[in-house]
Amino acid sequence: MPNRWKPLILSLSSQPRNTMLQLSFYWAPFLLESNSDNAVIHRVTDRIVRKGSINKHGRYWKGADILVFNTYLWWVTGSNMKILLGSFKDEVKEIVEMQTEEAYRMAMKSMLRWVKMNMDPNKTRVFFTSMSPSHGKSIEWGGEPGGNCYNETTPIEEPSYWGSDSLKSIMQVIGEEFRKSKFPITFLNITQLSNYRKDAHTSIYKKQWNPLTPEQLANPASYSDCIHWCLPGLQDTWNELLFAKLFYP
Repeated sequence: MPNRWKPLILSLSSQPRNTMLQLSFYWAPFLLESNSDNAVIHRVTDRIVRKGSINKHGRYWKGADILVFNTYLWWVTGSNMKILLGSFKDEVKEIVEMQTEEAYRMAMKSMLRWVKMNMDPNKTRVFFTSMSPSHGKSIEWGGEPGGNCYNETTPIEEPSYWGSDSLKSIMQVIGEEFRKSKFPITFLNITQLSNYRKDAHTSIYKKQWNPLTPEQLANPASYSDCIHWCLPGLQDTWNELLFAKLFYP
């Protein structure tokens, strides 16, 4: 098994004459090839995605009985995304900038095209999970300016709450492109329900890869992780939704 199997794509596959199931998590934050593909060394500030390169990762997804795709947060680095038109091996690289939504649309088109060409709908169930929100601006739910998920212990109770980190423009792209798909893909919309759970992040209670500075230690909110989620927790609800869609479609 390649050493790049890490979370982002979940696949389940079973072998004939064998009851053993193989559960794999594959790290491909953009689905397409990128300069952030190393699952261990991926903290790249200047992220670049290679156009038309889904086969770089897709070759490892073939043969799965169940595929669960997800990609979002890594695209949100600003209003534009850098796209490589050639190869990362090219001595002179041709790089263009695309609006984030259009770059994301490019990835969705590539994914849907790959699924249509490589998956058999009679043998494989394909799912796509919507964006996972972060809670980096407490002012959005009535908290103090400059705060985040740190010290939050209760969910948001406003039914219409939608954080600014969950881009509706991205949801629109997903809807537009999925409606065109000839291959049946089940959409798992976990965004709204997850938006309420500002209390469910790892916050300051996570393993720190780098030692914290005295300044950070003096201000816990400065190193609070409002992106990842605690286990067990909210992800159990996501799994229940997947289970329901998988066995009671």
